[in-house]
Formats: sequence, C-alpha cells, structure tokens
Amino acid sequence: MSLSQFAASAVALVTFVVLAIGRIPRFPLNRAAMALLGAGLALALGAITFEQAVTTIDLSTIVLLLSMMVINAVLELAGFFSWVGDLVIEQANSPMKLLVLVTLTGGVLSALFINDPVVLMLTPLVCGVTLKLKYKPLPYLVALATASNIGSAATITGSPQNILIGMSSQIPYLAFLARLGPVALMGMLIVIAVVRVIYPRDFGPQPASPAHTDAPPNRVVRLPRSVNLPILRKCLVIIAAMLIAYLAGVEIPLAAYLAACVLLFTRRIKTQKILTRIDWLLLFAGLFVVTGALELTVVSEKLFGLAAAGVAPLALITTVLSNTISNVPAVLLFRPLVPQLPNPKRTWLTLAGASTLAGNLTLIGSIANLIVAEQALKFGIRLTFVE
Repeated sequence: MSLSQFAASAVALVTFVVLAIGRIPRFPLNRAAMALLGAGLALALGAITFEQAVTTIDLSTIVLLLSMMVINAVLELAGFFSWVGDLVIEQANSPMKLLVLVTLTGGVLSALFINDPVVLMLTPLVCGVTLKLKYKPLPYLVALATASNIGSAATITGSPQNILIGMSSQIPYLAFLARLGPVALMGMLIVIAVVRVIYPRDFGPQPASPAHTDAPPNRVVRLPRSVNLPILRKCLVIIAAMLIAYLAGVEIPLAAYLAACVLLFTRRIKTQKILTRIDWLLLFAGLFVVTGALELTVVSEKLFGLAAAGVAPLALITTVLSNTISNVPAVLLFRPLVPQLPNPKRTWLTLAGASTLAGNLTLIGSIANLIVAEQALKFGIRLTFVE
C-alpha cells in the first residue's frame, strides 16, 4: 500500500468513527463539520488531489438533497407535522390504535420525505400525547424509530442513502417504489406486531403507567398548534404536483428542485429560516471526497469481491457497515463498484433495502434512532441502547 493509500484509509477510518460517535470531545462540531474536516485532511495529506475531489461530488444527489431539505424546512415552519400529529391524536382512542397510527404515520411520512426531519418533529408529539394520556412512551418511541427507518426504504426520497442510490442507479421512482414499497409495508406491520408482543401490559384493557421518565408527574404537556394554513395549503399542492411529476417520469432532482423553488418564493417565511436547515449538504460533500480518496485504495477491490458474491453477502456486509461506519458512508463505498456487477439494478435495490433496514439493529444504527432518543430525553424519557 502506497503512502497516499495509507493516508486515505486512515482519514476515512477516523472520519467514519467520529461520525458514528457523533461528537469530538471538547469541540462543538456537528456531523457536517466533521465530514468537511475529514475531506480537508484527505486533501492536506495528498490522499486525493483537488481536481479528483471535485469530480467525486455528485451534483444530482446534492440538488435532490438540497430540494428535499428545503421542502422539509418549509413543511416544518408551516406546522405540517404538528397538524398531522393533531390528526393522529384525535383518532387515537386506545393504546393499540395509537400504536398503529404512530407506526403508519412515521413510516408513510418517512417514505415521502427524509426520515430524519420526520422523527425530529414527530418525537415531541408522541412524547407529549403519551404523557398526557398516561401511557408508557417507550413502546411508541420504539415503533416510531423503527417504522421511520422501514418506511424510508420504500422510496428514493425516503433517506439520504436512498437519494444517493437513486441518483447513482437512475432507477425510476415508480420502479423503486414497486420493489421496496411492499417490503416497507410488511416491515411496518411487523413493527406493530413485535411491539405489541414485547410490551403486552401496555396494550391491555388497562395500560401500564409511564415508566423510565424523569418528567414531573403533574406536568402539563401542551402540543404545538402553530399551523400556518396558507403556507400549509401551498405546500400540500406543490408536493402533490411533485409526486405526480415523479410518477410521470420527470427527472426526480428536477421535479424536487422546481418544487423547492416555488416554496422558497414566499412573503410569509424568511428564507434564512429555511436555509439554516440544510447542513446535510455539507455532510454529503465531505463524505463524497473522503470516500473518493478511499476508492483509490485496495479497499475497493475487497468490497467488489463481497458485492459480487451475491445478494446475501452484500446485504450482510452492508448491515455490518451501516452499524459501524453509518449507512451513508457504507453506500458511498459501494457506489463506484455496483455498475461493474452483472445485475446492477438488483444490487442497487439490495443495497438500498439493507442499508436502510439495518438502522433497526441498534440504537446507533441510524441517525433517526439517535434523534428519537435525544428528543425523548428532553421529556425525561430514556430510550436506552438495551431498550
């Protein structure tokens, strides 16, 4: 292994480890900053040249991710997730019905939009309503986290790694949905059944009282109701048009970008409030460069052998990588190898399903899981690794 290859491997390893941990002690850096620092280190050590780094960045992926982040930000500021939460609460007249609604709502919204912002907004709603109704929150939080991961597997726009796969594979939106949509639906039904079995006392005639919480017993939880109806109506119309364009075969980045542009053109929301919520772009840009440097090493040859071995080995190694270095870096490592395989479409779909469903294996398996745990802690609810 040459010096530059050793440098690339070392930089990638350090970057993936700190991204998985989520922090560097004594430095207030988020994951986007860590990825950018990793890219800078790769350039400084000569693991990749600046010209090579520029070619690693996939513009279609960046445009689609930017567009989805803008759409999610506008939905959040319009109060869409609060509105959906209120609808769920109105219909949830029993613990079992609430479980079903939380699971399906989290899964379906994660399929339509990126799962991380979805759980960021829904977790406080789930915590609020369960504490208010005196239900134990943990079963519903487990259902929300796992269903959001599963639901996001259904579509190209469901998760950052699916966006990457969709742009790299050029699989049409409807074809992707037709193959992985049934998997996601079956998975959500399994979540409902498994949570019901694991927490039997919480779904009987008299559900158990809240446990594992530090919240004051008489705390009044007020659910957010800041819904901007004009913006919300505009959002729903534009998103419906965007989904129709997807199904009609319009290029996904183009349809999403035009939808985002229309939503940005508004007098009711300051655009800086929207654009402060798009740091995922920086995370992707940094990871493109880091994994681009790693492609120049012998690591790519080893991964190619595993990917060519068949669906089961590929799914297994993707699951392991997704729970060690995270799912986006795992997909980025396989991205240049898949087109060289005999059945690229099947491989892309396997990679999408395995990297997304792998998030349910451990608490650190996906960012969505960590978001649920962190948001729940604000309510005094501890979602632990063992739980």
